Amino acid sequence: MIYEKEEEGGYHVFCPALPGCHTQGETIDGGIRNIREAIQLYVDSLVEDGLPVPEGDLPIKLNRDFLVDDMS
Repeated sequence: MIYEKEEEGGYHVFCPALPGCHTQGETIDGGIRNIREAIQLYVDSLVEDGLPVPEGDLPIKLNRDFLVDDMS
């Protein structure tokens, strides 16, 4: 993940492994929660469209149902 501090406050967060997958958050923790949700939605849309899901470089774990696992 890449976190960019915004001049007006908060953070822009994006996942280079998934082009176009980005979000924002008022705090880094908020950005983490939001990017996890954005990644899940992105992967869900790939699955629905019958497209391959990238493996290996994703910052989250995906189970066989393509749901985000808790990293802790």
